[in-house]
Amino acid sequence: MKKNTCHQSALDVALLQYDSVAEKLDIEPGIRETLRHPQFAVEVAFPVKMDDGTVKVFKGYRVIHNNARGPGKGGVRYHPDVTFDEVKALSMWMTWKCAVVGLPFGGAKGGVTCNPLEMSKGEIERLTRRFTSEISNVIGPTTDIPGPDVFTNPQVMAWMMDTYSTQKGELTPGVVTGKPIPLGGSLGRNSATAKGVVICIREAVKELGLSLNNLKIAVQGYGNVGLNAVSMLHDYGCKIVGVTDIMGGVYCENGLDPKALTNQLEKTGSIEGTPGTDDLSNEDLFGLDCDVLIPAAIGNQITQDNAETIKAKIIAEGANGPTTPEADKILCDKGVMIIPDVLANAGGVTVSYFEWVQNLMRYYWSEEEVHERLERIMTESFTAVLGAAKEKGTSLRAAAYNLAILRVSEAMKLRGISS
Repeated sequence: MKKNTCHQSALDVALLQYDSVAEKLDIEPGIRETLRHPQFAVEVAFPVKMDDGTVKVFKGYRVIHNNARGPGKGGVRYHPDVTFDEVKALSMWMTWKCAVVGLPFGGAKGGVTCNPLEMSKGEIERLTRRFTSEISNVIGPTTDIPGPDVFTNPQVMAWMMDTYSTQKGELTPGVVTGKPIPLGGSLGRNSATAKGVVICIREAVKELGLSLNNLKIAVQGYGNVGLNAVSMLHDYGCKIVGVTDIMGGVYCENGLDPKALTNQLEKTGSIEGTPGTDDLSNEDLFGLDCDVLIPAAIGNQITQDNAETIKAKIIAEGANGPTTPEADKILCDKGVMIIPDVLANAGGVTVSYFEWVQNLMRYYWSEEEVHERLERIMTESFTAVLGAAKEKGTSLRAAAYNLAILRVSEAMKLRGISS
């Protein structure tokens, strides 16, 4: 994967995005300044016994950016590049994301600095249980609800829920989302983020007068979001011309077969070398002749160094913070429609909200009901953001931030927590 050439941290980017909109809004100075900072942030260091008998100390973080509209909500990521500042930025983005789609949550995020690709399942379980114990006084079904993120999955969520429940003395499925179905997970959750991305692309295509049939798609990242988005868009009749993952990438002018990509991934751990395809580097992916580019990997991937090479008419941000502010300006000046992360990938947290509601009620919906509710929320949210962008003559990102900041600041003002 291309190394980030931009020296800005994720927190720098998040604050620049926030400040550029907040300074133009008629909100109280105290609220504006408060929203620049996390409400609660904790750093923990904890030992984990490794398989070889040694003990390694890991650092973990949990941040609640704002809870004016409801309990904190946000994933937990395991990655060697996790930093406190990154988690703070991600928690801020979660605040805006939840507000954009109207969920009664505030933003939160967590992470552990580790490399799960070099750890056994047992080591990951011991790390997860110890980390959960360290933050068990922070998380809870009415205070802060973690979910899966980069290199975490339903199994990790199951371990978190079990550890928390054991400490509290009662089964508490609502403490986390993204759980396995038998433990209270929601039908439709696994594909929810990708489905939200695809709904936004579909609506953007309508707005630009394009057709999904033979629409050329390029995707960075073939994890949960990228894999499911590729499959859904292929079913819509789109042509997937290029895909990359952490190991490499593939290109086919006539369109890639999602089943072949997934088979290769299952066999080798990467889509690289899929039969009948040409090799594709991460750098070259961004310059492909395509209609839609989906960055669905990690942050700060589209920078001022590669923004000029992008030919796509639409960028749908499946990842969090994939585009730097400098690149954002270059692309907007080129007339590229960027569907911002706080809208494009909000399908995941939306169905996480559905899962949480079902856990609290102990009553579960069919997959069809989940899809119907997600379709309505994502479509209405895209329409609201597009309408605000047209009304104010701004980008979709600025419009989304405008709506989100106003919604959060109104909640703070009504609650009397503005000063």
